[in-house]
Amino acid sequence: MSRADHMDVAAYALGVLDEHDTERFEEHLATCWACAAELETMVPVVGLLSDIDGETMTALEQTATDPALLDRTLVAVRAHRRRTRFRQMLASAAAVVVFGGLTGVGIASVAGGGETPRIGAQPTAPTTLDGTPSPGKSTGPNDPGTGGNEQEGEPFTAVDASTGVQLNMWLISKDFGTRIDFQLKRLPGPRTCRLMVVRKNDTTEVLSTWSVPGGGYGTTTNPLPLELSGATSVPKDDIAKLVVQSVDVNGVASPLVQVPM
Repeated sequence: MSRADHMDVAAYALGVLDEHDTERFEEHLATCWACAAELETMVPVVGLLSDIDGETMTALEQTATDPALLDRTLVAVRAHRRRTRFRQMLASAAAVVVFGGLTGVGIASVAGGGETPRIGAQPTAPTTLDGTPSPGKSTGPNDPGTGGNEQEGEPFTAVDASTGVQLNMWLISKDFGTRIDFQLKRLPGPRTCRLMVVRKNDTTEVLSTWSVPGGGYGTTTNPLPLELSGATSVPKDDIAKLVVQSVDVNGVASPLVQVPM
């Protein structure tokens, strides 16, 4: 192999060889450990050169006849690299601060016996004489629409004292009428259910029907609640109450839980 082949390492690393010379050098590289070792040492240099954009290269070419311009260009390039490294260092430091803050919360939870620290007083929901939340607008931190819940609409909640079924609702006024998002817990199955809207003039409308599997929703067997949406042409101010009913095989309906407006 000629000496010229050994001198193509830098040109190959910078990617300036044509296709024929590249293939010839790669064949040589496969059997020459000296060139392979030299190529490995050039990898960091090639990485640094890749950070220099076209404008910087043009400026460097112009410095061939102007030593003072060369000095200014090199100073500018070094300053740019220092700023880049400084920004990277700040980003790394910010990540460490965020991670440290999250870790601190985790440590506080462990040290406190697993309890999550709470700030400020927590509101409580009104209850009936039997201790269940009273129907109407919800006010508790875990009730719909409060305690950081981002659900849209006016929230309501109710728990039926006899069936134990819990209903959380969000009513949103729309141009077409009212959209109703609702969530059911402690709903046993299997059964067929429907949501009824009762207007203030005592007329009714079925908004939605669904089937409940044997494990139910929001139960010990299936802890996940049932979440559905419905819509009606009735304006929100004309709704007297919303009722969830259980419908048997003969079509006879019985109330499970209701929310008065």
